[in-house]
Amino acid sequence: PLVRELAAAGAPVRVPAAVTCRVLGISRQAYYQWCAAPVCQRDFDDAHLINAALEIHADDPADGYRFIADELARRGFTASENRVWRICSMQKIFSLHARKKGRSRQAGPPVHDDLVRRDFTAAAPNTKWLTDITEHPTGEGKLYLCAVKDCYSNKIVGYSIASHMRASLAVSALRNAIALRDPHDVVVHSDRGAQFRSAAYQRLLRGHGLTGSMGRVGACGDNAAMESFFSLLQKNVLDTRRWRTREELRLAIVSWIETKYHRKRRQRALGKLTPVEFETIYTATSAA
Repeated sequence: PLVRELAAAGAPVRVPAAVTCRVLGISRQAYYQWCAAPVCQRDFDDAHLINAALEIHADDPADGYRFIADELARRGFTASENRVWRICSMQKIFSLHARKKGRSRQAGPPVHDDLVRRDFTAAAPNTKWLTDITEHPTGEGKLYLCAVKDCYSNKIVGYSIASHMRASLAVSALRNAIALRDPHDVVVHSDRGAQFRSAAYQRLLRGHGLTGSMGRVGACGDNAAMESFFSLLQKNVLDTRRWRTREELRLAIVSWIETKYHRKRRQRALGKLTPVEFETIYTATSAA
């Protein structure tokens, strides 16, 4: 712009473009190429890639540049992993789990207010749900479980198990609960994890008319009923032995939830009934 302004016909002191380019140390050829195309095709393509990468990362903050590169390819963009890495570094698009020296990660701002306020009771099914994520090591690496619990009967109405802790884990668990229960006007309470603040998770809540709720940072008591379930799972399954494979642990978790916890473990809070028995009585009473 400076070269063009000094060479303009109306400039107070007109300086030829060749002189200005020589003083600034740039070639005339580069200047005239810039005049013909101020924004090159490469920059234009990078801008489109950046917008797409930001959108992908907003859907799942746990995605690093490799996952973003795979998703860009799925959407029809042509870009190498090195190029995606350069763009992500330039725009500071980092995975939630990336560890950088000198950086301390804190939970982000809540997307929702705390509507539960440590009241983990409900007068009817499908009015108040709790959700959280736990992990456990195996010989193949960590296995992650996201579960959704109904405060009325303490039943696990949906869960998802995977080898990663991306937003899709929480989305899958909530989607399973929705498919099983077909809820309306349910409060879904969680912590401030990035999985629950992700755009994909929030879209799922809004799309099914569910109301989000979030506890405070570092306050485990704000989701104590969910932590209680994970404590039971840890004592009865996770810590009972060393698990060689993820599949072995996955089958053990599913078996314990569906057979022992739901159908055999009686709870004093439910009048010494199991979650399945408690909900069966409610269904029969409401039908009558």
